[in-house]
Amino acid sequence: MENLESKKRCNITFQKVMKIIGFVILGITGAIGLALLLGYAVMLLWNWLMPDIFGFVEITFWQAVAIIVLARLIFGGFKHPHHTSSDKGFMSKFHNKKCMPIKNHSFDKWSHYDEFWKNEGEKAFNDFVEQRK
Repeated sequence: MENLESKKRCNITFQKVMKIIGFVILGITGAIGLALLLGYAVMLLWNWLMPDIFGFVEITFWQAVAIIVLARLIFGGFKHPHHTSSDKGFMSKFHNKKCMPIKNHSFDKWSHYDEFWKNEGEKAFNDFVEQRK
């Protein structure tokens, strides 16, 4: 009986590993395909626009890919676009909490701002400006 359960666990683990390997291969293939497609699109657009507008020479496919890599290095690096190194510490505070309310109570006060400004704000602002003069 134990031997049968052991084989089932082993088979499930093997299936999970194969599924992960499949996703990795699919992801790598997709990334390469997207890079090739993007390089081809940049080459076509460059060769269509740049020689006529600016008098630049036409480029090859690999030069277009190099332009994409260069632009990525200059303008964004190779990090995830939504997370910077400074965000990791800040966001980890929220992801580590199991049940944290998202509501920020300091913004509740702003619902009274218009009423305050109508009653006291403009006068208080004008008094402040007069003090600064």
